[in-house]
Amino acid sequence: MTSSQDLDQIKSLDLDPETSGEPSINPLDELPGEVEMSIFDHLEELRQRIFYSLIVVVVGIVGCFIVVKPLVQLLEVPAQGVKFLQLAPGEFFFVSMKVAAYSGLMLATPFILYQIIQFVLPGLTIRERRLLIPVVLGSSVLFVAGLAFAYVALIPAALQFFINYGADVVEQIWSIDKYFEFVLLLLFTTGLAFQVPVIQLLLATLGIVSSQTMLKGWRYVIMAAVVLGAVLTPSTDPLTQSLLAGAVLGLYFGGIGLVKLTGK
Repeated sequence: MTSSQDLDQIKSLDLDPETSGEPSINPLDELPGEVEMSIFDHLEELRQRIFYSLIVVVVGIVGCFIVVKPLVQLLEVPAQGVKFLQLAPGEFFFVSMKVAAYSGLMLATPFILYQIIQFVLPGLTIRERRLLIPVVLGSSVLFVAGLAFAYVALIPAALQFFINYGADVVEQIWSIDKYFEFVLLLLFTTGLAFQVPVIQLLLATLGIVSSQTMLKGWRYVIMAAVVLGAVLTPSTDPLTQSLLAGAVLGLYFGGIGLVKLTGK
C-alpha cells in the first residue's frame, strides 16, 4: 500500500463519527434555525408580549364586569338556603370587582400562555417543542377540570357541612364578601392542585424521576396529599380537605399510569 493510500485511509477514519470518538448529536436535541436576536431585541419582544397580555387581561376583566351579576348568581348556587348581606357600603361593588378580576384573568389565560410560548419557543430544541403543546394543553384541561370539581363537589360539600353544623343554633346569614373570598380561593387552589400529572410528566421526561420511583414513594405522597388538602382549602372542615386530598391522590396515581405509557 502506498503512502498516499495510507493518508486517504486515515482521513476517512477521522471523518467517521463512529471511529473518531466524538458523540453524534441527536437531531431532536438540536435547535431549529432561528434568526439570532440581541439581548435588547429579546427585552423589547418581552415588553411587547407583556403589554399585549395586559391589554387582553384588562379587556377580559371589563367584559366580565359588564356581566358580573349573572356570574355572581352562578357562584351563589352552591349556597342553597343562605342569605347574603352587604355589611358595609360598597361591599357588593368590591365583590363584583373580585369576581370580574378572577374571571377575566382565567379567560385571558390562553392568550397569556400563547405569548409565553412564542417568547420561549426560539430557545427550545425539537424534542422540547414536541413536549410543549401536550403540556400546555394538558395543563389547561386539568385546570378547568379542577374548577369544575371544586364547583360541583368541594364547594357544596364544605357549605353543607357549615350549614348543617350550626343549623339549630344560628340563622345562616353570611357576609357576601367573606363568601366569595372562600369560593374564589377554593376554585383557584383546586385548579392548581390538578396540575400534579403535568408535573409528573415533566419530571419523567427530563429524566429526574421514573414511574417506578413515583410508585415506591406512595406513603410519602399520601402524607403530602393530606397536608396539601389542609393547606389549600380555606375551610377547616375535614370533609373538604379529604375530598381534595383524595382527588390529588387519584391524579397522582393517574399520572403514574400516564408516565408508564410514555415508557419512562
